[in-house]
Amino acid sequence: MTDSKPESPSHKTVWERDTLERLAFATLAEQRASRRWRIFFRMAWFLLAVVLVWTGMHKGGVGGNSPSQPHTAVVSIKGEIADGADASAEWIVSALRAAFEDEGSQAVVLQINSPGGSPVQAGIINDEIRRLKAKHKKPIYAVVEESCASAAYYIAVAADEIYVDKASIVGSIGVLMDGFGFTGLMDKLGVERRLMTAGENKGFLDPFSPQTKPQRAHAQTLLDQIHQQFIQVVREGRGKRLKETPELFSGLFWSGQQAVELGLADGLGNLDYVAREIVKAEDIIDYTRHDNVAERLAKRFGAAIGEGAVHALQRQPALR
Repeated sequence: MTDSKPESPSHKTVWERDTLERLAFATLAEQRASRRWRIFFRMAWFLLAVVLVWTGMHKGGVGGNSPSQPHTAVVSIKGEIADGADASAEWIVSALRAAFEDEGSQAVVLQINSPGGSPVQAGIINDEIRRLKAKHKKPIYAVVEESCASAAYYIAVAADEIYVDKASIVGSIGVLMDGFGFTGLMDKLGVERRLMTAGENKGFLDPFSPQTKPQRAHAQTLLDQIHQQFIQVVREGRGKRLKETPELFSGLFWSGQQAVELGLADGLGNLDYVAREIVKAEDIIDYTRHDNVAERLAKRFGAAIGEGAVHALQRQPALR
């Protein structure tokens, strides 16, 4: 029986060094491959973003810039009418211009389902509808789905005719300014409001401060003036078709059937009916503007940048 010869120290050292070198080279190779893949995916995402932005910027609207076949052009007004909303003046006016300018559109239909919103935004849209009608000599109709109230009706009266469902909600010709007052609650809780202003009426809409009679009268004057503007627009749009009653401009709303009887609307009918029977162009093309993928990515990217900037500013020292 013979004893195995022990491994010499020099041979063991060489083996360990070779093993460590192989591990090091393998790690480096893996890191290089990982880095290449990261660069590849970043470039791919960057190119995708560029393509999407380019597509969004060069997309010439729903109808495009070239003339199309005869059709009924539709622009939807849905939800709150407000700056920054889908039913903002910016977006609606842009869609209306594209619809009127397309030589193939035989008429434009406003498809409305909105409880109202800003009288300023509604006024801008109303003015632009009347300008486009005069310029392009094309008829425009309003088709009401569930509701066409307040600022939405302000827009609808610019149309040549208004069609509703018998159960639609129409009208609400009035103006409101709402808010809350917490002065009584603050007195009970023993809370003191310390509001400092330059100008005695600067804080008259502050919910934690009492409202004076002159301030309330001033606000009511503003509301009455805007209300009269609304009434005038309705009278101009509806003309002799309007059957005025003491309640008509009181802010009440009506069913579609009642709206026809009062002259607030012209008849019962939906989008397909108007396209087929009134416009005589059954093909319908929607010109309503929507966020495309590029715009959504841009908004998210901008929001992320903004949030990062806010966090960065919050970490900065401030004078107290």
